[in-house]
Amino acid sequence: MKHVLDFERPLLELEQKLEEMRALSTQFDIAEEIRELEQKLEELRQQVYANLTRWQRVQIARHPERPYTLDYVQNVLTDFVELHGDRCYGDDPAIVGGLARFEGVPVVVVGHQKGRDTKENLRRNFGMPNPEGYRKALRLFRLAEKFRKPLITFLDTPGAYPGIGAEERGQAEAIARNLFEMARLQTPIVVVIIGEGGSGGALGIGVGDRILMLQYAWYSVIAPESCSSILWRSWDFKEQAAEELELCAEDLLRLGVIDRIVPEPLGGAHRNPQQMYEILREALRQELFPLLERPVEELVRQRQEKFFRMGVWQELPA
Repeated sequence: MKHVLDFERPLLELEQKLEEMRALSTQFDIAEEIRELEQKLEELRQQVYANLTRWQRVQIARHPERPYTLDYVQNVLTDFVELHGDRCYGDDPAIVGGLARFEGVPVVVVGHQKGRDTKENLRRNFGMPNPEGYRKALRLFRLAEKFRKPLITFLDTPGAYPGIGAEERGQAEAIARNLFEMARLQTPIVVVIIGEGGSGGALGIGVGDRILMLQYAWYSVIAPESCSSILWRSWDFKEQAAEELELCAEDLLRLGVIDRIVPEPLGGAHRNPQQMYEILREALRQELFPLLERPVEELVRQRQEKFFRMGVWQELPA
């Protein structure tokens, strides 16, 4: 069954009416009426998606039919060989990664992975990594550096898993270690935020030379529901929290957190996945190849300077 968001219901009603009329067109001459309804539907689509609130964008980013990391890997990259395990504790299916090629160039790819159904979501922990996931990612980062291969990461998680076991195995340390190592990794890094970018869970694989963000993705220090729960002691203010967090692509481009917005098909990537793959392929082509021509020392220096500029602090006299 097709998943429809609340604000998309007027569109669904018109789409269903249009399908009924097309079915009747074999018996009656209603071509003109169909054209008028198609035009009305297109105008309504343009109007709806041109005036989305930040909370509605969050809902699109969470759409269950939206392409996930492995979808992009299989359709934008080639020759993917998945690698497993952190060589310390185990394998975390919430983070996937391995070796692949992009336009013939060998790359290392890492990303969050959600499930399509309940069984797979349980196996992948709804895309919320444990420490072993971040340590697996770190192992792949170092592999990319060792063999001088560019790194591409895909961000799509509501956040790192906050369970007791994850804390016992060093969740905070694992994320902090990744931030430290990615900031100085001696290889080009392109980060793509494809859906949810929740807190340190996303940032743990999100430090790079170029940060790309899909048009309807979100990226923030905290999810709107969690922010609402902390500030208002209730999830009822999640829409207001989303507005205050300024978590959309346009907000983050203005703030200098990301470098480029990747446009999506009208209505979101799930509306036309094949078109989305082509759009992202072209964006990666434009962003990755210039990085390969620059000295890696310059990349690392500029990468660190970029992230240093995002924080504002003041040192008090001793």
